[in-house]
Amino acid sequence: MPIVVDVDVMLAKRKMSVGELADRVGITPANLAVLKNGRAKAVRFTTLAALCEVLECQPGDLLRWEVEDAVGG
Repeated sequence: MPIVVDVDVMLAKRKMSVGELADRVGITPANLAVLKNGRAKAVRFTTLAALCEVLECQPGDLLRWEVEDAVGG
């Protein structure tokens, strides 16, 4: 997927655990792991806003776009 989620980068910068972030945002650690590991198909704006609030960052600090490699091209 061309959208990359950099939650782990912000967690390291804030010296925060996945469990603490999940608790403060109000989502399960399992759902946060899905997002963090790039397996999420979507993210709600309310969740993104809560992540930004807790991590004191902008959405662009958490999300970035990467060009996908063309297969067989």
